[in-house]
Amino acid sequence: MDKDLIRKKYEKLERNALIMMAIPLPFFALSYLYTTSSTISYQAPDLPLILDTILLTLVIVMLGIHYVNFQSSIKSARTEGRDLEDKVMRYTQATMRRLWVLFVVVFLCAGGLLIYENPGYTISFAVALVFFSLGKPTPDRIIRLLRLKGEEKEAIEALKIRAD
Repeated sequence: MDKDLIRKKYEKLERNALIMMAIPLPFFALSYLYTTSSTISYQAPDLPLILDTILLTLVIVMLGIHYVNFQSSIKSARTEGRDLEDKVMRYTQATMRRLWVLFVVVFLCAGGLLIYENPGYTISFAVALVFFSLGKPTPDRIIRLLRLKGEEKEAIEALKIRAD
């Protein structure tokens, strides 16, 4: 088992997760300010209302499907992973797919809120943030999701100690 490889994968995943959480926040914040402020006027494009329904439905479906796909990928990592490196690699891939979907969802929420001023986008954004928070990789989450025991658990717990 190559602990250095696992550490590098974990640190890269952790960094990417934080970046992907931070980038869309200002865009949604600006959209929210535009829609709730009485002093800032913004003329949104006049798009058909059916697109609002389609976009909000797409966001909700993406949130649901991402969760199901992530859980399926984690189950596969648990059962099909040959060794700890393989399990961590599968976890990393599943988490990155999850984060990309959430990244897109947050931008869709920002755009939908800006154009349609529908509070459903704010709720969907909050749900996406919860998933982002729950999806942020930590050694404890990796251990719990992959149901690691013994030496594998100890190897992942060692990630809590920062290497310089």
